[in-house]
Amino acid sequence: MNDGMLSQDEIDALLNGTDDNQLSDSSENEETKIEEVLSEIETDALGEIGNISFGSSATTLSTLLSQKVEITTPTISTIKQSDLVKEFPKPHVGIEVQYTDGFEGVNLFVLQSSDAAIIADLMLGGDGRSANEDLNDIHLSAVQEAMNQMMGTAATSMSTVFHKRVDISPPSIMVFDVQAEKNNEYIPKDDVLIKVSFQLKIGDLIDSNIMQILPIPFAKKMVDGLLNPPTNDAKDKPEAASQAPEPEVRTQQTNDVQAMSENTPSAPKHLGESTHENATVHSASFSNFEEVDLPKNEKRNLDMLLDIPLQVTVELGRTSHTVKDILELSSGSIIELDKLAGEPVDIHVNNKLIAQGEVVVIDENFGVRVTDIVSQSDRLRKLK
Repeated sequence: MNDGMLSQDEIDALLNGTDDNQLSDSSENEETKIEEVLSEIETDALGEIGNISFGSSATTLSTLLSQKVEITTPTISTIKQSDLVKEFPKPHVGIEVQYTDGFEGVNLFVLQSSDAAIIADLMLGGDGRSANEDLNDIHLSAVQEAMNQMMGTAATSMSTVFHKRVDISPPSIMVFDVQAEKNNEYIPKDDVLIKVSFQLKIGDLIDSNIMQILPIPFAKKMVDGLLNPPTNDAKDKPEAASQAPEPEVRTQQTNDVQAMSENTPSAPKHLGESTHENATVHSASFSNFEEVDLPKNEKRNLDMLLDIPLQVTVELGRTSHTVKDILELSSGSIIELDKLAGEPVDIHVNNKLIAQGEVVVIDENFGVRVTDIVSQSDRLRKLK
């Protein structure tokens, strides 16, 4: 008879079942909080690095897309390797960025395919409203170029923040599918990763997130570079440079030259003839430039210059007057020129004399018939 009390076997079975479920649930729901990986100061520092670098990138992207671009202060959190499938259940666009100078490491940027399609459409001259999420190679190349410009600007900003040169390789882009084995090579192998999430707004077209995934050691390295900048090396380098022998030699040469000018009534005709105790000054030698007639097949091609407009002026003659004479001119006044009637007129191209001719009348319009062309040697002399 059962009076409502559980037997020992039922109690054991219930306890065993409960323990198994609790263990499985606790293992699945176990999370690594950001406080366990980075301190509060380190988290703030990492957020400031992202804020500065991507703040400048927003300006670059705005110029490329001709749209207002806003990238807000990032949110720092952790994500387990096993949770990437839940975070990215469908294919996204991944951009791998590798640092080549200043830091050693790789991080991954993940962008929604719909957002990448809009960016690609804007880069290709569209309005972004009829973008197709089926990205082809041209669309991926357009997104890659936009990210290349953004990451280049971010690297420049990081160089200013860390007081050293920071450079990256051209970003690699791929359709990022966590469930596909071919994308595993782009995902950091660490069990726990840092996720930096930025809110991205592009005009009224995009209001989404762009995420940066990076290994914990790489994040700590960047934070350490910001919180503990190397100061001793930076201070020692200028001192070492000031103690280099080269400036001393230059000073000695300067003193020798000054002493020579003070003790000698006139400077030597050739510096090469003066030899000092610590340095010998030689006169500079230059190659002779002589006119060489090139064969016709080696002459420069001037076809590209044929469409350049030139100003052609015909000059009947010249004269000079004082300001008083000019002010006394009135209608009917005659100005005498320095040429006689019937003399050839001068033809100038861009104020350079190139030919002479005679005035003719063609259909009630004045014209000039070329009678003589200035020789090539004379024209070259006038061009100098």
